[in-house]
Amino acid sequence: EVQLVESGGGLVQPGGSLRLSCAASGFTFSSAYMNWARQAPGKGLEWVSGVFSDGRTMYADSVKGRFTISRDNAKNTVYLEMNNLKPEDTGVYYCRLRTTIRGQGTQVTVSS
Repeated sequence: EVQLVESGGGLVQPGGSLRLSCAASGFTFSSAYMNWARQAPGKGLEWVSGVFSDGRTMYADSVKGRFTISRDNAKNTVYLEMNNLKPEDTGVYYCRLRTTIRGQGTQVTVSS
């Protein structure tokens, strides 16, 4: 059974940082495309960043230069380092295997 468990969300002031983690199990993590998506209140799901099995990374324009995605295949974990957070980054962040399976999400709130 595929399981994705996110952690690391919370309340942070504008300009602050958070590091999200996603522990994966039930599939061959090292060969999987992993990505993060988010859903702001009242809005649809938005793709944020992805990392391929070869380590290539991609970012949405809205987070480029502020967020960094990485993976640790030895720990079956994908990370999202978020810096210089803005109020518009607020939402539930989901870790996804491809685009079909996601975890339960972790809440990120950026507010003063």
